[in-house]
Amino acid sequence: MEPRSVAAGHGWQWIADGFGLFRKNPLIWIVLFLIYFVIIILLSVIPFIGPLINSLLGPVFSAGFMLACRDLGRGEDIEIAHLFAGFRCNTAQLVTVGGLYLVGTIVIVGAAMLLGGGGAGWSMMFQTMPMNGAPHTEATGVATQGMLLVFLAMLLFIMPLLMAYWFAPVLVVMDDLKALEAMKLSFRACLRNIAPFLVYGVISLVLIMAAVIPFGLGMLVAVPVLTASIYTAYRDIFPQQAVEEKTAPVMQEF
Repeated sequence: MEPRSVAAGHGWQWIADGFGLFRKNPLIWIVLFLIYFVIIILLSVIPFIGPLINSLLGPVFSAGFMLACRDLGRGEDIEIAHLFAGFRCNTAQLVTVGGLYLVGTIVIVGAAMLLGGGGAGWSMMFQTMPMNGAPHTEATGVATQGMLLVFLAMLLFIMPLLMAYWFAPVLVVMDDLKALEAMKLSFRACLRNIAPFLVYGVISLVLIMAAVIPFGLGMLVAVPVLTASIYTAYRDIFPQQAVEEKTAPVMQEF
């Protein structure tokens, strides 16, 4: 499989097609994500290991959502069982994707902290910030600029990691790829489609900002739509020979 390059306007089309999948059964989409959010919250309260488990299982649940999108595209119904479908198909590789992403994030954040002088550097920035109308000092400017550069450097390295992660779960579950192979392919796909992803990112940001205005209720629509848009982008960028044949038996086991 090799990703193809598409026009910038496809970034909008991915979101529109994602909304089309959401519109086929909006109630079950909302229920699925509410259950998922409850699971995340319950795991997060477990000291130390809870957030780690969330990171490792993120691609597993993502795979379930991708299978739900596939079945909706076929005209089939989706159900609660789709949320857990990733636990029945290439689970080890999906968890590996989560582990690689977690390790990469830790390394990047850790390196950023070291470049910023560790916790002391960040503490110095806040200590030198003007408080209660105090005048801006030279020390304030130096500390703030230094930390800003570190933050921008961290974002610069996070972006390639996010590109490698973006399509990895769907490539593992749909195309039976190994975790590292899927992440490499995902990175190439994003790199070849910078323009549509820029369009996609801007529209997604606007959509999220609009969704949080009515007490955050709009997120019940925005999050499923943007999740489904990952699948529609995958369908657009990657060739689809034999994909459905490889994954057809997954939901029949439930």
